[in-house]
Formats: sequence, C-alpha cells, structure tokens
Amino acid sequence: MGGGSILGGLILGAIGVFIIERDFEKASAFALVGAVLTYFGFMHGEAVGIGGGFGVTPSVAFAYAVMAAGLYVLSRRSSENYMPHAEMTAAPAE
Repeated sequence: MGGGSILGGLILGAIGVFIIERDFEKASAFALVGAVLTYFGFMHGEAVGIGGGFGVTPSVAFAYAVMAAGLYVLSRRSSENYMPHAEMTAAPAE
C-alpha cells in the first residue's frame, strides 16, 4: 500500500477542498477519518495494526484529531457570519 499514500492524498485533498468551500464540518469529518486511519496504520505508516497499544503513528493521528477539533470549532463559529458574495451565487447557464 506504500504507506497509505493514496489514502493520504484522498483525505488531505478532501480536507483542502472543503476548507476552500468553507464547509468546515465536512472537513472536520474527513480529518477525523484521517486520524482513525492513521492510528491503525492505513495512512502514514508502514504496518497495519495497533502497534504496541498506542497506534502505529500516534503523533500524526493526534495531529489529525487536533485539526478535526479546530475545524469543527470553525464550523460552529463561521456558519453565522458567512455570507457568500453576490457574484458567487449559482445561476443557470444560458
């Protein structure tokens, strides 16, 4: 699996897209999934398993979890204040 590089790219790409779209709740969910996958070694690890009780790469999994928490806090704060620009609203193609 190459250290989970395909899964890592998918998860990080999805987080980036949802941050750009200002959908922080979905970005938080993908970061949480990234934390779980990293904990068990499917991403950022050379072995799959629990790895001595603390996960395969616990520091990277913790970083994903902190990012998930921060994005979730942003989703609660920014949903009230965000107003899309008038030119950014979807219009049917003619």
